[in-house]
Amino acid sequence: MSSISTHVLDTSLGCPAAGVPVNLARANKNGDWESVGLAVTDVDGRVSALLDGSDDLQSGTYRMTFDTSAYFSAKGVRAFYPLVIIAFDVHDTREHYHVPLLLSPYGYSTYRGS
Repeated sequence: MSSISTHVLDTSLGCPAAGVPVNLARANKNGDWESVGLAVTDVDGRVSALLDGSDDLQSGTYRMTFDTSAYFSAKGVRAFYPLVIIAFDVHDTREHYHVPLLLSPYGYSTYRGS
């Protein structure tokens, strides 16, 4: 079964970002977002499968929302970006989609992983 995963690294500390809440949503035919998965990154900063068990991977536009404010607040750090929102398209539902996030209090970057 194909899936969507993520890995969050805190580049300001050089370590995995554990405890980051992540919401996965899919755009419906009306253009509204429907939540299809909620998770929190584990001690390695990973979420191996974001789709909840009742949802299969479908083609379309997805959006990951990372609650970076919760993560940095728990560390006593004031950050500039309270949320990081990454939208991406799923074209081939047989593929695995991995979306890493490199995070710091004042910046972030992402790419399609493997």
